[in-house]
Amino acid sequence: MASLAEEKIQPAAGSLDESLRPKTESSRTLGPVPYMFMWIGDGINLGNMTLGASLVVAGVATLNIWQTFAAAVVAIAIISVVFALNDRLGYRTGIPYVVQLRLSFGVKGSVISSLLRGIPALIWYGFQSWIGGTALNEIAKILSGGSFDNIFLCFIVLQVLQIFLSLYGFHSIKWVETLTSVVIVAALIYVFGVLLSAHGEVIAAKWVRAEGSWGLPFFAFIMVFMGNYAAIFLSAADYSRELRPGIRDSRRGFLYFSPIFIAYGFVLCIGAMLAAATDISNPVKAFALVVDNPYITVFVSAFIVLGAVAVNMVANIIPPTYVITLLTKLKYKPAVVVAGILPLATFPWVLVQDSSAEGLSMFILIYSAFLGPIVSILLVEYYILRRQKVNIEDLYLDDGPFAGFNPCALIAMFLGAGAAFLLVQLAWIIGLTVAGLSYFLLMKFAFPDSPFKRGTIFAKK
Repeated sequence: MASLAEEKIQPAAGSLDESLRPKTESSRTLGPVPYMFMWIGDGINLGNMTLGASLVVAGVATLNIWQTFAAAVVAIAIISVVFALNDRLGYRTGIPYVVQLRLSFGVKGSVISSLLRGIPALIWYGFQSWIGGTALNEIAKILSGGSFDNIFLCFIVLQVLQIFLSLYGFHSIKWVETLTSVVIVAALIYVFGVLLSAHGEVIAAKWVRAEGSWGLPFFAFIMVFMGNYAAIFLSAADYSRELRPGIRDSRRGFLYFSPIFIAYGFVLCIGAMLAAATDISNPVKAFALVVDNPYITVFVSAFIVLGAVAVNMVANIIPPTYVITLLTKLKYKPAVVVAGILPLATFPWVLVQDSSAEGLSMFILIYSAFLGPIVSILLVEYYILRRQKVNIEDLYLDDGPFAGFNPCALIAMFLGAGAAFLLVQLAWIIGLTVAGLSYFLLMKFAFPDSPFKRGTIFAKK
């Protein structure tokens, strides 16, 4: 039975699809262990492996092994803290990210900020599917004796499969994540052993013993690591609202750090080793060269396909589906279909060429220049300006206190993004810092009659 607060919210949310309404406690059944497996499954993906491969450009590593892992540990620690901070509103109230945005940006202003989360997710959706399609094509080539070779057709087939799976909602992916996590780790351990035994000297020369840098390239790669997760922890509420109630904030931080550290660190290492051994940045094609056994190649490629599906269903399908639902008023299932078609227009094959994955790294740095400012604004809003006190019912009123748009949030977001582009290698941290400070000062000194100051520490007495 719904609580009194829930009963009030439901009619007020009548213009939104049911998928965007607050999750009730009875509908939140995802436990800590499946939640951790979900993030392991998300971390073990070809996008993260390609980031590892991007360390090796034209046969030269920009960071050596120690610098790589130091950058990864720093980035993952920061990621986990931000995740645990930003997931709290969604965890406590059951609201999704697109509704959380209304708190700072307003009903109309949230359209812009939600698109800045939805569009990168669609591009990642296309990229992961293209990598998965490449792996599916490798399987088809082996099984057909080389007579079939059409990556684009495999890409389309994979999109159709993902659309079908996504129709069953968030919880349909739990079994996929668990299976993928266990089996892909086993497959990667095998590949790790092959790389060490057959290509150890080349990897040591090109990566392990590389001079690397503790300067700007080191800090830039931390930003790339964080930028890779920027979109996910920005929409942390979309995930925490599915998690079973009663889990302490510190424990939720552990639920992020442990699986991301295990998955991210291992996959980055494999990616860098593959690129060093083959000089190819596309991990699927590098796998085919390293593992000179058609049966093992089929096995590894099959779970690369599953990994692409798993990470898309966690990180790249639900968020843009919610955005499409919010903006078009479509029901959940039609919005899932639209979200599955749009990646065809993102041209994912452009981001990663055989010789370099720099296109992917640059894409992450550019879009994270906007996402850093948004997460900073959300954190300042919830923790500093409102002291974690929010009337959730008001967020569902189109003509309530959050109607229209908040100029302070939009100005701060663009100031943060503009500052980030001054030094794109450090875009995320620059944008986050400038936007957070700008938002606080604008809310304090600008637009004195703004309704968005109600309920904040700057409300008129």
